[in-house]
Amino acid sequence: MGIIYNDMKKDLPSEQLHRLFVSVGWSDGSDTPEMIKKYNVPFINSTLVISAWENECLVGAVRVLSDKMFRSIIYDLLVLPDFQNKGIGKELIKRCIDHFPNSEWLVQTTEEISGYYEKNGFKINNDVFLYIPCKLFSNN
Repeated sequence: MGIIYNDMKKDLPSEQLHRLFVSVGWSDGSDTPEMIKKYNVPFINSTLVISAWENECLVGAVRVLSDKMFRSIIYDLLVLPDFQNKGIGKELIKRCIDHFPNSEWLVQTTEEISGYYEKNGFKINNDVFLYIPCKLFSNN
């Protein structure tokens, strides 16, 4: 059986999401049980979530915040390492863009990963990017 994609379910299993985040190095695995229970909250509150499944195993996911017209932002594109380089990330991006095809698409990433997004149609933008850190993770 191949990979099944789902764009209807936002309430993904928190434990499987946590495993995805740990497997790609976005969490060191030291999250508290309470935090792990809430890993799906950002996905539930996103405009669009597309997940990739092999049987009952979550192997990839992406979430999008969008006004559904002018601007859409990809967050948390994750694919389990054993499933990387098999077109799953590319398919997740394609399905996102198919939902809002006329929207401007943005993604914040690292320089090391930017080439992946460029291969999928994104262009480097030299605009200034400003932020206020999340208080949940700050030491202040």
